Amino acid sequence: MINMKLMQATSIAEKIVKDEKLEFPIDLALLAQRNNILLQPKPITTKGVSGMLLRCGEEFTIIFATDIKNEGFQRFSIAHEFGHYFLPSHPENVFRNGNIHESHAGFCSNNQIELEADHFAAGLLMPKHLFSREWGKFSDGLSAIKGLAKICNTSLIASAIRYTQLADVPVAIIVSKGTLVEYSFASRQMQQIKGYAHLKKGLTLPKTSLTYNFNKDLNNIEQSLQKSSETDLLNWFQAEHEITAKEEAIGLGSYDKTLTIITANLNKYFDDDEIDESWDDPGFK
Repeated sequence: MINMKLMQATSIAEKIVKDEKLEFPIDLALLAQRNNILLQPKPITTKGVSGMLLRCGEEFTIIFATDIKNEGFQRFSIAHEFGHYFLPSHPENVFRNGNIHESHAGFCSNNQIELEADHFAAGLLMPKHLFSREWGKFSDGLSAIKGLAKICNTSLIASAIRYTQLADVPVAIIVSKGTLVEYSFASRQMQQIKGYAHLKKGLTLPKTSLTYNFNKDLNNIEQSLQKSSETDLLNWFQAEHEITAKEEAIGLGSYDKTLTIITANLNKYFDDDEIDESWDDPGFK
């Protein structure tokens, strides 16, 4: 079922970008300055906390984690805190028990408030009206995601998720650790393939997949290596036909995880019989 509040959070962020006349890469320091918000980098020792929003009277400070040496992740963490500042009802929710709110950004929480802030962050850093101008400049799949991440100054994961939301491509992305799926996202075109079953958290990766074997060697992940091979959608998503696809895996370094991109080749299967128009968005798992 589509969560309208998540869509609204993204739309509010995109409107801010338009109103402020911001361009890629979105200048978060400028946005903070215009709203009298202090940005402060700081090592955060609490495990899993990506950032904090502090309130002192009418003044606000965003503290963002620096333990993960990834500027894209840090920018997403800041944008997430902007979500708690700008989104309706968020200030009263996050400051209900005090003037400090700790966040867990990155689509890793099932909490509605945190998910709304994540979607706000995606819309702020990668607004549709700017993002759509760029994705056609690259080949489908990992090439596009890496190119967009560079243009937007965002992490590979955030760029990959936004790519599945906006690009007109039959693509799915999977974040995994070891043999297990952490979460996955799929584009509308991929979701509509007949028989498609969404990969949920905790499922085992296909044992015949490139990614399953890629994850056996920790060096692949630590060194951010990448590999690709041919696969099929039956193997990954229980599609009704063995539709060929490209599987690309890249290690995420200090995240200790792997990002996999599955891009389907629908040229031979592009007819109405292979599309299921009744699909509902599986949500973020």
